[in-house]
This record gives sequence, structure tokens and C-alpha cells, in this order.
Amino acid sequence: MGYTIAQKIIKDHLISGEMVQGNEIALKIDQTLTQDATGTMAYLEFETMGLKRVKTEKSLAYIDHNTLQSGFENADDHRYIQSVAEKHGIYFSRPGNGICHQVHLERFGKPSKTLIGSDSHTPTGGGLGMLAMGAGGLDVAVAMGGGAYYITMPKMYKVNLTGKLKPFVSAKDISLEILRILSVKGGVGAIIEWGGEGIKTLSVPERATITNMGTELGATTSIFPSDEITREFLKAQGREEDYVPLESDSDAEYDKIIEINLDNLVPLIACPHSPDNVVTVESLKGTKVDQVCIGSCTNSSLLDMLKVAALLKGKTVKPSVSLSVSPGSKQVLTMLSDCGGLSDILASGARLLECACGPCIGMGFSPNSAGVSLRTFNRNFEGRSGTADAGVYLVSPETAVAAALTGEITDPRLLGEMPEIKMPTSFKINDSAVLTPANEEISSNVEILRGPNIKPFPTSKCVTDTLSCGVSLKVGDNITTDHIMPAGAKILPYRSNIPHLSDFCFGVCDKDFPKRAKELGESIVIGGINYGQGSSREHAALVPMYLGVRAVIAKSFARIHSANLINAGIMPLTFKNANDYEKINQGDKLTLSDIYGGMDKGIITLKDESSGEKFELVATFTERQKKILKAGGLLSYTKEN
Repeated sequence: MGYTIAQKIIKDHLISGEMVQGNEIALKIDQTLTQDATGTMAYLEFETMGLKRVKTEKSLAYIDHNTLQSGFENADDHRYIQSVAEKHGIYFSRPGNGICHQVHLERFGKPSKTLIGSDSHTPTGGGLGMLAMGAGGLDVAVAMGGGAYYITMPKMYKVNLTGKLKPFVSAKDISLEILRILSVKGGVGAIIEWGGEGIKTLSVPERATITNMGTELGATTSIFPSDEITREFLKAQGREEDYVPLESDSDAEYDKIIEINLDNLVPLIACPHSPDNVVTVESLKGTKVDQVCIGSCTNSSLLDMLKVAALLKGKTVKPSVSLSVSPGSKQVLTMLSDCGGLSDILASGARLLECACGPCIGMGFSPNSAGVSLRTFNRNFEGRSGTADAGVYLVSPETAVAAALTGEITDPRLLGEMPEIKMPTSFKINDSAVLTPANEEISSNVEILRGPNIKPFPTSKCVTDTLSCGVSLKVGDNITTDHIMPAGAKILPYRSNIPHLSDFCFGVCDKDFPKRAKELGESIVIGGINYGQGSSREHAALVPMYLGVRAVIAKSFARIHSANLINAGIMPLTFKNANDYEKINQGDKLTLSDIYGGMDKGIITLKDESSGEKFELVATFTERQKKILKAGGLLSYTKEN
């Protein structure tokens, strides 16, 4: 039997474990990336482990999330990250240089390499043929120190594309179509490989849009072959030497194969409040629109921006609509300006925002109250925009422009003839905003700069053989990390201050949770299906750990969040019988007994002291994960080992 693309990369990077589906495997990591919302904590963890120098081929620290400096907190975090990067051998991408995934795609990603990043949309690199995965900051810190990255050997899915996209239908519509087919949990435990004749019509930026959105499927990652289109992109970036051809074997086997005919695709839109709530744009025609945002790591490439500029040229944004445009990198902004496209965008009445994540992470440009906002982003979770009652829709750049010009949801095919847009044969290269770290000889002289907002890494407790405590919260299905630990301009500046951050935990679900959890001292959270979907932010595990959460019992978990809970010393347990979820209430007192023996058997017994009923919980942990939990988390385990 032949290998898939992902299996080939895994085979070449396998440190331990067998490539058997469901087995835990350890991978050598070539590259890492962090961003500033998760980076401060990752580097505090790196320092706590006593590591002197990164051991990867290349590690980068990007500043792209917390760029709104309304106080000293973000500026202090950036200064801290810059000093840590200089001292420990990490390249530092300055604020304004661009969004981590866009810049990494342009300047640093390499086919056939492994990449993990403390951002869930790290799979963007799969557009270049990388095995790129989102991870918790602690996992990234361990990898920077030369440690392995552990995952469960995934299933392999294949999506075959045939035909060619029609005018005004784009890669974002392909992403929305696969979300419509599979749902936000349909990719859990799988790597999605894209192939078929149709991929030959897609540029690297278009492929990256698709792999970026693959995160919303819950997939481990998504990946494209590295082919002549990849080589042309790297050559245009002055990096042709990084090209490596890579494709699956003709006799590779897949657990699922999905066929999509690009000829049949039409403009699609994801309705509030989930990326898989997908319908046709035409079906919502006439819906009034208040705001349009174009950008994010999904749709901020030069190709996207040139489309937007061409469609806006000579036209004016509807007075009732506020339009923002965020180029993905300094390279994109510079080339857009040089060719005149930026002038066309500004002349239309659009607002130009910084080359950063911005509105996507709730960092400014929030919609008006009860407003309808169309965004070319990857997530439309409730409240993520910064406006609790806003209706956020996910669309392509073409559909976004159509709404901005008409003031309502409009099928972009009604705009007339689509201008022809071509990828440049040469990109403008200027890496001056990427700072090179100090060499090893002088790095000991570099001072680490810490602001008063940076607090020590919180300590976790070891898992004991018996746990008896109350249920501090019960939530439903598809609880996201935005529910658990919200983002936004008011909260993100405190990512390096867990005690302060804890006041906002589960604020979207229940504002009284932090107070209740503190009063209980130790507690258990009950969840539904796909608990912890969305971001890789480990704060969604660290903050509950700080508040005394010792276990989360759910119907199922998202991959990264489950790993982050274990890293924080919190047990992720699932109901053996999903119907038992209905029998446990917030406020009940629960007892888990013989936890160590239950870990070995795979089943832990739970008794609800309030009702007297007993339930069986699935405890699927590897030997390594059991040791991590008994040690009180990955940080303690790593220091011990």
C-alpha cells in the first residue's frame, strides 16, 4: 500500500510510535511559530523549562493579534517577546509586518517540512505542502527545545476537485462547501488531502485559504501536493531552492473520499453563529448589511486584495455600509500600493486597517449593535466580533465587495464581468521587519524585559486517585474556546496575566462562573459534543485550571483543546453513554473513584452524590498522558524528565 502526502511527511519525521490509526506518535518538528496573544505564555513556559536555545530549523515570533496599544500591556508583551526571541534564537516579526500565517506562507514555509504553531490556523501552511498543525503554547515551547510533538495517528480523507471555478466563485466557496458537507466536527481525527485535476487551477494563496479554513472542520490539518504551482510561487518569492516535489502514491488508501465539481459551485455564505451554517448567497439576497470586513489570515493575500481593488475601482461603497480592508502582510500592502490598487480601494470609501488580525480576533472594528457584518474571515462565533448581538456572516472577497457596494447581501455574479487577475511572477522582497536573533556567543548578555502585567506561570495540581467536587458549570454542544476564554480588545491584553484573565472565563455562557468556581475551590465542568472547538489558545485550559477545574466531562472533545487540558493537568473525560449528560446538573456533587485504575482500564466510575446514580466515563489516555496528568501537567512532567 502506498502513502498519502501526510503519511510520507509523518514517516520522515517519526521519532516514536507506529503509524497505525489511533496510536500515539511522536514527531520531530522543523519549524514553530507563535503570535503575541499566545506567545507570551509560550515563552514564559520555555523559560520555566530552563531551556537556553531553540533547537528547531527555524522558530518565529509574530506580532499580529494584540496590535491595538490602548495601554501599556500589549506594548510590554511585545517588548518581552522581542527580548526573549533575541536571547533564545527566535526570529521576531515586528508589528505591522503582517499576519503570521500570511507572512509564513510568503517567506518561510517549506514543502515536506513539519510546522506547529500556537494558533489554530497554522494549517494554512498546508497550502505549500507542509504538515502544519495548530498546538497549545506549551507543546510549541517543548518543540522549540527539541522535544517531540505528540498526536494520535490520524485518519486520512481525500477531497478530489474536478472542473474549474466560474467567475465570482472562489476558494472561500470551496471551503464553505466542504464545511457544508462535513460540518465543524466532520474532520475531527483526520488529515484532509486535496487532490484531483481541479487543484491545478488553484494558486498557492487559494490553496492556503482552503487549508486555513480546514481548521473549522476540526481536522488535524489539511494539505495540498507540492507541484509546479508551488514551485512557481516559491520562485516568485525568491525561494525556489525551498521547493520539493511531493504527492501521494497512486495506490494510497483513504478512510473517506469526497468529490467536489468546481463547475457546479456557486457563491456561498456561512450564517451566524457557526462556519458550517452554510447556504447560497442568492438565498439571502436583500438582507441589509451594516458592515463589511475584508482580510484575516484566510483572505488577505495579494491575489485577494487585487480582486477587491479591481471590483471597487471607480465605484463607491454604499453610505449605509462601513467597509474595512486589512492586507495580510507588508509585502501585500506594498505591492498593492505600487500597482495603484490601494488607491482604488481608498477611493471607494473603504477604511484601511493595519496588516494584522484586527477585527477577526475582536481587536477593533466591532459592528454596531444588532448589526449585520459580512466578513472574509474563518470564524463567526457568537460575540467574537466584540458585539454580543451582532450577526456575523462568512463570505468570499467577491461577495464582500458586492455587499459593500449594494448595502445588502448580493450574489456577486450580478456585478457584471469579473476582471482578470494574475499572480505576479515576482514578489517584492523586504524582510527588514523580521529581526534576526543574537548569536549564541552573545545571547547571554541579552536582557529579558518584563512589564508589570506579566505574571508567573500558574501551578497546577497532580491528578489524585479520588476526586470529589461540585459541578461549577454545565454547557451545551460546540462550546468554542471563545466561549471558554473570550478574545477581544478588552481581554486579550491580559493573556500574560492569568489571575486577571480568570475574571472573564466562560463570560459568554455564564458571567457568574469565575466567582462560583473560586467559591467551590475545586470543580468539574460538564459539556456536550465537540467541546473546545476553535482556537488553539491554551488559556482556555490554563484559566479553568487556575480556577480549580480538575476535570471536564463531555460527549466529545476537539483535538487541540483536549491536549491542552491534559497539558494543564485537567482530565478530559467522555460519557460512555451520551444520554448520561442529561442526568447531571449544575450544582451536583460528583465523585470519581479509583481514577488511576480507571485510567489503566479506560473506564472511570462517576457517582452523582446528589442523585445517587453511577455512570461510566471513557478515559482514553496514552501512557505518556497518564504520567502528565499524575505529574500535574506537561510543564511539571517535562521538568521531571
